[in-house]
Amino acid sequence: MLTFAQKLSIIESFPELKRKEVSLNRVNFHYEESGSEKKNVVYHLHPNGNGFVYAEHLNEYEVDHKGMVNIRDFNEKELRTIIEKSIESLAPRSTKELAVIGDHEEQRWVNNENHTLLLVFEDEMWNVYAGLNLDGTFPSYNEAKQYLEEEGFWQIQYK
Repeated sequence: MLTFAQKLSIIESFPELKRKEVSLNRVNFHYEESGSEKKNVVYHLHPNGNGFVYAEHLNEYEVDHKGMVNIRDFNEKELRTIIEKSIESLAPRSTKELAVIGDHEEQRWVNNENHTLLLVFEDEMWNVYAGLNLDGTFPSYNEAKQYLEEEGFWQIQYK
């Protein structure tokens, strides 16, 4: 288990997070540029090593009723990964994404290298976009999903 100081060092290495002191010597870290009302990425990090990371939109984690994952026993790689994914899940839509999406149904998919692809339903087809570039077109959602998963991407879900 990482110590409080080690966890702080890892979390503070993310320049997009802002430290907020809270009661009982606990610390929160906010993502002020969040595209939603949710700003807390790290919640109630305590000197005993306990704390939580927001992961409500991430499929691969069991979350509590607040959308949080307990990080008490996370190693460095696990902690960095969940924080990166949490920030990505809260990131506002870029101008490019908004231009591609328009009024269409869409999903954001990311991989371990923080590359983002958009899956957009338009004209009865599922199109995969890398930025403004069309990466692939599929006649069904399941085919598009299979392609993305085979390429190492997972969906960020918005509720």
